[in-house]
Amino acid sequence: MSLDEPTTDVARKPEDGGSSSPTAIAEAPSGFAALQRLADLVTPMALRVAASLRLVDHMRDGVHDLESLAKATDSHQDTLRRLIRHLVAVDVLTESGPDHYEPTAIGELLAHGHPATQVGWLDPSHMVGRADLALVHLFEAVHDGEAVYGQRYGKGFWDEVSDDPSLGATFYDMMAHGQQTVFRQLAERHDWTGVRHILDVGGADGDLLATVLAKESGISAATLLELPGPAARARAKFEGTELADRVAVVDGSFFDPLPVKADTIMLSFVLHNWSDDDAVRILRHCADALEPGGSVLLVECADQSPSRPDPGFTSADLRMLVYFGGRERTYDQWQGLAVAAGMTIDSVSPALAYGARLMALVKSPV
Repeated sequence: MSLDEPTTDVARKPEDGGSSSPTAIAEAPSGFAALQRLADLVTPMALRVAASLRLVDHMRDGVHDLESLAKATDSHQDTLRRLIRHLVAVDVLTESGPDHYEPTAIGELLAHGHPATQVGWLDPSHMVGRADLALVHLFEAVHDGEAVYGQRYGKGFWDEVSDDPSLGATFYDMMAHGQQTVFRQLAERHDWTGVRHILDVGGADGDLLATVLAKESGISAATLLELPGPAARARAKFEGTELADRVAVVDGSFFDPLPVKADTIMLSFVLHNWSDDDAVRILRHCADALEPGGSVLLVECADQSPSRPDPGFTSADLRMLVYFGGRERTYDQWQGLAVAAGMTIDSVSPALAYGARLMALVKSPV
């Protein structure tokens, strides 16, 4: 029996030679094929192998025949053929001639140089592609309610991002690539009138801060707080630019009291990385660092609790659990965290790119 075929109970031919009736063949239960597709691990892993081997990069460089692809990827030729045949079957590659292959439009997204590349999600040499492999421990994460990245790799996600410059670079480059549209929308749509000093808490290598400051010349000062690894990247990014005199980069942790006070504090895609208790702790430090009348600008996805959850939202939520023990949150859950930190959500923007929203938090009246 093929593993690709539904399991069915077939009325076998009787010993006396009687033939079986077509009606005796039980059909696969409803939903069987859909469940097979949902449960398939072969295709996701095949894509990760292709990304790791830079298979499509080699094709874009003119290497198309199987023998040359095997040499270029240092792979066993016959098993590479078997991998490629599956990628052809799922429309990632196409066979242009005997043992000659080309990427389809889907396959092009596996190229490292493609403007919409998805390699960061798939190649285990990239931080997020590496972290996704920790999903094999999802059972333990659900059972214990804790991150399992460290269980697989022996070190926490953020420790590796900070300690390993190569992995850290792949993470922040991928985040910047995906979030630039959100940052531009935020800079354009938010009213920055009267803002004098911005504190970007956990601001990575400064992409959001740079986008806002480039548009708003009236903002005279900005501070970026980050762990030493990404802070060094931010300093290098601002050094020698026209923004250098307006930006101070400070090494530190948002679990400690913040180093300066500001009238606007930004938290962009930070709190979904943390548990509710940790998120409240971070927000309290932000509230303490606000100048009178100031606000915390929180950029996060905020599900409006639809009757049917969005699979992109729920998938990201499980990733947050596995990677860091964090979570994606509904608007009501964000409001609950704000209240616990002595604040309230004053306004919410229309949806930005990727479902993100800008929530402005202000201190609650005493």
